[in-house]
Amino acid sequence: MPSLIPPRGVFVPSPTFFLPSSPGSSHPAIDIPTQTAHSIHLARSGITGLVLLGSTGEATHLTATERFDLVSGVRAGLDAAGFSEYPIMAGVLTSGGIDETLAWLADYARAGAQWGLVLAPGYFGAAVGQAGLEAWYGEVAGRSALPVLVYNYPGVTNGVVVEPETYRRLAGREEIVGCKMSHGNVSHHVQVALDPEIDHERFRVYSGFGQQLGPIVAFGAAGVIDGMAAFFPKTVVRLMRLMETEPKTDEVWAEIRTLQYLVSRAEEFVVRHGVQGIRVAVFRLLGFGNLEGGRLPLRGSMTEGAWVTSRALFLADAEKKELSL
Repeated sequence: MPSLIPPRGVFVPSPTFFLPSSPGSSHPAIDIPTQTAHSIHLARSGITGLVLLGSTGEATHLTATERFDLVSGVRAGLDAAGFSEYPIMAGVLTSGGIDETLAWLADYARAGAQWGLVLAPGYFGAAVGQAGLEAWYGEVAGRSALPVLVYNYPGVTNGVVVEPETYRRLAGREEIVGCKMSHGNVSHHVQVALDPEIDHERFRVYSGFGQQLGPIVAFGAAGVIDGMAAFFPKTVVRLMRLMETEPKTDEVWAEIRTLQYLVSRAEEFVVRHGVQGIRVAVFRLLGFGNLEGGRLPLRGSMTEGAWVTSRALFLADAEKKELSL
């Protein structure tokens, strides 16, 4: 049976929500009801699908049982809310062992995810080489319980970069259905999205950065997996829909330029405050979660002053737009 292909659009790499810590504990329990409620909010806001337990979701801080419970809980909650078969990718962030990677994928398949977003093996950095990456992904994909996407995030993998020619070869495998590039090399996004030797109806290119949405979608990319959309989903969805509009009138292009500026400015908040910032914004703007942070070492929050300053500098205009949609 051919592999399921992820749809074009906007995916959100959701933060993992935790319950308030009990006295004397710094290891809070996962909060599946809040995770589900936030997921339903995103679905109702037009978000195409979710990435659970990716980098923003702190997958490496959870046990296998917790990861299974979270994905299966969200799947059940979405189904009950009328979003049956809503797209879910699940993050696979192992140290690179093939058996462990396959175990994560098997658990996610049982939990109800449709795809595994598999981080490039980066423990040995550049020593892996492009041939090693190709062979590793080929082995994982060939034995995986789910179709997989290549997740290239050099910032957390010792600088490992998947080169465009490697994507071309991996895209020829039926079990590999796309990639997420979490880096600023727009040229790589465009090269892979426009490569005439890749079947782009069965291999999707996503950026991890909403500030790149307009440029990369204009040249064939399928969309974004964007953390800022966790709290401004309608704004990012609106930009994506306009980028897919054909023909584009002068009025459409004017709105695209305005929205891309608002999105890019708001993305500066994520660049500067990271996972904790996303979590704070989701709580402050949408009311989901709390201000304790995640699990160690990502405990803690922004100061009140830092939030007020950053909100005014980066988020205020996009917030107005979000409320108008």
